[in-house]
Parts: sequence; C-alpha cells; structure tokens
Amino acid sequence: MYELKTKENDHSVIEFIEQVENPKKREDAYKLLDIFTETTGYSAKMWGPSIIGFGSYHYKYESGHEGDAPLVGFSPRKAKVSLYFATGDTEREALLQELGKHTAGKACVYINKVADIDVDVLRKLINQSVEFLRAAYPNP
Repeated sequence: MYELKTKENDHSVIEFIEQVENPKKREDAYKLLDIFTETTGYSAKMWGPSIIGFGSYHYKYESGHEGDAPLVGFSPRKAKVSLYFATGDTEREALLQELGKHTAGKACVYINKVADIDVDVLRKLINQSVEFLRAAYPNP
C-alpha cells in the first residue's frame, strides 16, 4: 500500500528555518511564518522534511486513496519559495492574478521573495484556501 511521505511531525519549524542558507530567504521564511500564523490562527507544524504547514484536513478520493495534509503551507526552497494552497477553487485563479510576481503549478505557487507579492492578496489566498478545504473536507 502507498505510504504518504509528507506527514505532520514534531521537528522544529524554527530549527528548519534557521538551516535555510540564504539570509534573505531565511528572513522571508520568518515573514511568511508570521503571515500564515496570524492569518490562519494555527501554529506552524513541519510536514515531511521541508514543508511548514498550518492546520490540517483529512481527504479521501473516490479511488480510495486517503490521507492528511496541511490546509495551507510554504517551503523556502533553494530556487524559489513554494506556497501551498487548495486546488480546484475558481477564486484561486482570480486572486493569483492580483498576487504579483509568481509562477503557478497545479498545487504550488512559486515566488522569489515576499517583496514581489501583495501580502494582502496572500492573506486572501490563505483564507480562501482554508475555507474551501474546510467546506470540501469537513472533519468527521
């Protein structure tokens, strides 16, 4: 059976951020930590070795695959900072158009630095994602 690699764990978020080599990226990670914590009201938790997640939800697909995932999160990667939001919500695309300089994959939004984006729009994306996932996957 498939074993999900990205699980919530007890590793220290602060220790993880302190290991970010680039000082500017480390500074941005602390800014994002504050923004995500204030916006969600959730404490930051490590998910897998490199994702800082906030809140969680349990999903189950029609295929039978199920697991737990953070409602929102980010990861200060070497190349870019990855932001994790819900997929499938039409409001996401409209908000992304207002976000500022970024690229987007299916589930991730990539930014170079916090200064490139509109933090108010980031907060809206965070809230929209949490609301969307709470509605789509109400906790039993």
